[in-house]
Amino acid sequence: MTLTLPGFDHVRLPGTDGVELAAAVGGSGSPVVLLHGFPQTHLMWRHVAERLAGEHTVICPDLRGYGASDKPAATGPEVYSKRTMAADVVALAAALGHQRFALVGHDRGALVAFRAGLDHPETLTHLGILDVVPTLDMWDVLHGVRAAVGYHLFLMAQPPGLPETMIANSADAYFGSFLDAWAADPAALPEPVRAEYLRASAAAVPSIVADYRASAGIDVTHDQADRDAGSQLAMPVTVVQQDWGARLGYDAAAVWRAWAPDLDHRLTRAGHFMAEEAPDDIAGAIRDLLRR
Repeated sequence: MTLTLPGFDHVRLPGTDGVELAAAVGGSGSPVVLLHGFPQTHLMWRHVAERLAGEHTVICPDLRGYGASDKPAATGPEVYSKRTMAADVVALAAALGHQRFALVGHDRGALVAFRAGLDHPETLTHLGILDVVPTLDMWDVLHGVRAAVGYHLFLMAQPPGLPETMIANSADAYFGSFLDAWAADPAALPEPVRAEYLRASAAAVPSIVADYRASAGIDVTHDQADRDAGSQLAMPVTVVQQDWGARLGYDAAAVWRAWAPDLDHRLTRAGHFMAEEAPDDIAGAIRDLLRR
């Protein structure tokens, strides 16, 4: 049985190119869109969405290729580019009547949110990022033996065929390994939630791999073009992340400041799944962002 957000309406809305996205929508007030990460669905926002719904209209979609959203075949690199996925989110919000909204993303969803901030500055009022650095910078900081922590990035960057076969043949072990390794508090992912993430991920192997493959190709091209042009994020930005800079030997706040002049950079003691491990902290950071 697919788990949902209690008290939220569950709808299907148009993205781009005929793709439909599944989304949970609830609350009232100024709109906030929350984008999930890997290997998850919109369910990861269950605690944070509940906390924000008293003050905001909260919209939690499954990204294209994930969860209950459409999973188009990757007929070209643009199908799962973050540019296309960001356009999906803008179209979804517009279908709900929101021409401007705040956007917060975690992990893969944060990369989509980052691209939306660069491509649609007139649409985003505020931008929240949980536990990533931009794609271009990610490849810059992953080097030497320290890059082993991101082995999956290199695996899923390979040409179509082998990664999909390897992962599909051991889907629960593969996706479960990230849930185990990245959670500082395993109790934050109770068994029904964990089972839902594994079920949804196993059903989406080709599209998940295509999403990651885009981040080793077309997404780098788009980020590099913006860096060369001196593009920056025009809206207030809050970044909350683990202390990856100390672990991998770079200044994470400086990386983000180069893209986001109006930056609030915070470190957390929670694990990667911070919206589930520390929902009060994350909801508080989002409220602080929206007050700027």
